[in-house]
Amino acid sequence: MAIYQYVRKKELETMYQFDRNEYNKRMAWYVHDRFGMFIHFGLYSLIGRGCLVQETERFTDEEYMPYANEFNPKPNCPRGWVRLAKKAGMNYVVLTTKHHEGYCLFDSQYTNYKITNSPYGRDLIREYVDSCREEGLKVGFYFSLLDWHHDDYPHYGNSRHPQGPDPAYGNDDRNFDRYLLYMHNQVRELCTNYGKIDIMWFDFSYDNMTGETWRATELVNMVRELQPGIIIDNRLEAAGAGLGSLATGNPTPYHGDFVSPEQMIPPEGIKDVNGEDMLWESCITINNHWSYTRGDRFFKPTSMLIKKLVEIVSKGGNLLLDVGPDANGVIPGESVQVLEEIGKWMEKNGESIIGCTKSGLPKPDWGRITRKGKNLYLHVYENTVGPLPLQGVTKEDIESIRELATGSEVKLSDSWVKSDYDESFAFIDMGEDPVLLDPVDTVLKVTLK
Repeated sequence: MAIYQYVRKKELETMYQFDRNEYNKRMAWYVHDRFGMFIHFGLYSLIGRGCLVQETERFTDEEYMPYANEFNPKPNCPRGWVRLAKKAGMNYVVLTTKHHEGYCLFDSQYTNYKITNSPYGRDLIREYVDSCREEGLKVGFYFSLLDWHHDDYPHYGNSRHPQGPDPAYGNDDRNFDRYLLYMHNQVRELCTNYGKIDIMWFDFSYDNMTGETWRATELVNMVRELQPGIIIDNRLEAAGAGLGSLATGNPTPYHGDFVSPEQMIPPEGIKDVNGEDMLWESCITINNHWSYTRGDRFFKPTSMLIKKLVEIVSKGGNLLLDVGPDANGVIPGESVQVLEEIGKWMEKNGESIIGCTKSGLPKPDWGRITRKGKNLYLHVYENTVGPLPLQGVTKEDIESIRELATGSEVKLSDSWVKSDYDESFAFIDMGEDPVLLDPVDTVLKVTLK
């Protein structure tokens, strides 16, 4: 049987042909929507020392289990999360259905280690999916390939298991194939029991735990059969710093649909081996931790996150911005304030983000540029001395200029001071006031002829 399975895997790999047209079709909404919310929630939220606390503090399963008996977030908390995402101008959400700790926020029939057996007593993933549909947001499921709770997941010698360094937790009686059956069955439940799912966000490959170690071809084929058109990340064959096989020009059957850089923004976007732009999504935390962490007060300011969103879109990427609700299911007030402030900016300027991408123009000294069709969106962070130069565009190319937030007309400059550069640049008259309308990012919409 094992030999047959191996041969069948190689046969599937050989048969696989990447379909660019089908890929572009399923990725169209994702490229358009650009901005999503990541939510890390689980038993670690009750502990309040980060989602890796079981690993970093070397909890045994017996020491960690009691938290499952206490877990009781406020009723219907997912509704508040999703409404906040919509208020922030986000278009999709990705929620942890099961993190590395192995605890399920859904009512899996394959384990008792789940939220329906906690004092909360209900399927939180069901409530989350229903809330996304009520608000018109796309639904994403995060699912960890790791599982520190499962007896058959490798313990001793595994670099990412809490008991990895302890020889008392040997692997002689562990059956990894049994674990894979369990894991695949849970993914099948997620793809079967909740209607249409838009994103499956697997996490993550490491050391020799990558690709077909997860029976990845079989897993992806199942997911795509059950959820036609679903988007899958690249972490069946990579981690946060990896590109995956789509970048090599020779994709595996389980290649990711997008690259998922973690806690960073690529300096120049991401290209494949042939120099073609790849689709990617930076996942970034609002403070310094993915999940609720009691002592982490290092929240990124709104102005910074708005500019990072603009930077990412100007490089052809998406931003998945993370929040960590506390044990009650409440998103910290600092995160709420930041997201509401981003939402106010998006109300006025979201047109320059949603549906936009690279401009094809040089990065200006005064900010960044995004583009949608014949419309350029100039994100002006800092006013210029004299008229504002737009490199790569001449005045003859321009049909109109509007201040995006107000719709008011902005004129091309007729000042004599720019006369030496007229043939190379269009120059925009920013008016007499050196202080910009929006001190964070004043957006001008330039429509080309």
